Amino acid sequence: MSVFGRNIRPVEQMRAAFSILRPRRLPRSSSAAVAVLMLLIAVSSAEAVGLRHFACTVPMRDGTRLATDVYLPRLPRGPYPVLLVRSPYGKHEITRLMARWVCHHGVGLVVQDTRGRFCSEGAGAMVFLDDGWGANRDGHDTLQWIARQSWCDGNVGMWGVSALGVMANLAAPDAPQVLKAQHVMMAFSDMYSQAVYQGGVLRKSLVEGWLRENRFPASALEKAFAHPTYDDFWASLDCEAQAARVNAPAVFWGGWYDVFLQGTINSFVTIHNHGGPKARGNCRLIIGPWAHSDARWLADPRKARGVPQAADPLRFFNYWLKGCPNSVPCDKAVHYYVMGDRCDPHAPGNFWRTADNWPPPTEPVKFYMHANGSLKTLPPQSPDARLSYRYDPNNPVPTIGGQNLHGSFGPLDQRPVESRSDVLLFTSEPLSEPLEVTGRIYAELYISSDCPDTDFTIKLTDVYPDGRSIILCDGILRARYHESFQRPDLLTPGKVYKLRIDLWSTSVVFNRGHRIRVAVSSSNYPRFEPNPNTGKLPREGSETRVATNTVHLCAQWPSHIILPVDGRQGRR
Repeated sequence: MSVFGRNIRPVEQMRAAFSILRPRRLPRSSSAAVAVLMLLIAVSSAEAVGLRHFACTVPMRDGTRLATDVYLPRLPRGPYPVLLVRSPYGKHEITRLMARWVCHHGVGLVVQDTRGRFCSEGAGAMVFLDDGWGANRDGHDTLQWIARQSWCDGNVGMWGVSALGVMANLAAPDAPQVLKAQHVMMAFSDMYSQAVYQGGVLRKSLVEGWLRENRFPASALEKAFAHPTYDDFWASLDCEAQAARVNAPAVFWGGWYDVFLQGTINSFVTIHNHGGPKARGNCRLIIGPWAHSDARWLADPRKARGVPQAADPLRFFNYWLKGCPNSVPCDKAVHYYVMGDRCDPHAPGNFWRTADNWPPPTEPVKFYMHANGSLKTLPPQSPDARLSYRYDPNNPVPTIGGQNLHGSFGPLDQRPVESRSDVLLFTSEPLSEPLEVTGRIYAELYISSDCPDTDFTIKLTDVYPDGRSIILCDGILRARYHESFQRPDLLTPGKVYKLRIDLWSTSVVFNRGHRIRVAVSSSNYPRFEPNPNTGKLPREGSETRVATNTVHLCAQWPSHIILPVDGRQGRR
């Protein structure tokens, strides 16, 4: 792969970039941004670059002034295309790493502390609330300010990873015409379902850990906690619903174990297919075998071919901001890594694939859960099969791996929790041929409970011949949201309900001899806040109840998981 004019070995460079920053004093959330910058600039020119730098404050429409640093190349003379980065983590950490690299390539850099953060005014503002298309529009106002400056040639791009990428996502729908392109990495597109309330359940370790590590005041998300259902408040932070207004092409970069994976995918799908005329058909999606701030799981490096050229931000910005002729228009729209057996060097999988859109063509295959613990494509025939367990919110199932920012994350072995009495396991026979699964995964559970509300969790794992049960993806649904996230409806004890649980997405080849496993329970702590089972929300009181939860597995109510199967079976 060639990045910034130099050939690199992407696996080693990415590992080095992430390992350099951990375990410095930066919180993991902000270190993700800096780590990716390390990856991007690790191979850029080391030549001394003359810079012109000045600091200023930029007024927003309500008079609040945001602290802003401007870096311009000393030579050649401007005006220049400009790259904008807006950060709640402090602009100085970004500028130290980024300014030389950007200006070396003839591009100006504007880095800004977002409202209420570090040197900017607006103390007490809720993060992200003023950065989109609401009463305050800080992203729009900053872009307009840049467009008026004599050193800007009218072409602006936005770059960001994690929260910085969210700032770019929020700015795009209301952006003035000066915004010509974006490079967004590992960022959510819908704050309600992807960051705060996945499946209607608080992402406890993510939300509370992020607030704590970045020293946000306790009040920073009070408004979010006051809106447990999807309402107008959350609609004002839902970028997907605004996709038709986005007119800037973008690269969206994510990882299969990233905390915001589905946001990355949804951003691409909505804008590439339904965006404005300049964005529609011109976006790119890159998904690798990465977590949010760690690349140690690059699957099998002996088979990995490196990060695709389409991921290169400089190449993308050169085309859209400078008009440089290059091969960007010829890139495939989607580049994704197909994970596989990391122990068998001859196993299928562990390579990059391309596609014209997302998801690639697949066939949905239902795997039914049976009362004897089997997982089959044949539906159950029993008239009244079911399995029950007792869920105690004071003794939740511990989180092991998965799409987490804090604590354990990534493709970890689930056996330490699979023997619990409150976990139901359904496992296929060893596969006679490899099975490739790529796309979004849903489970449909038929459930009942003796409580007015409870949660149901589901995990998909790859069971190796030696017994390891490696998590691929998981999901959760608060039962009160069985109809919708807008109108909660408490359960009638004993009544059977259908729950459709979203496990987000993956791409993996289950190797020959491996087994597919589904694990059902009612908790995953601290990834998700436990349901007290009382019918009240956890923040409405301390009372809890032990629930007897039942999964129905009969002909009338056949619980199952739907896997998008790619017929290529891991062949390139």
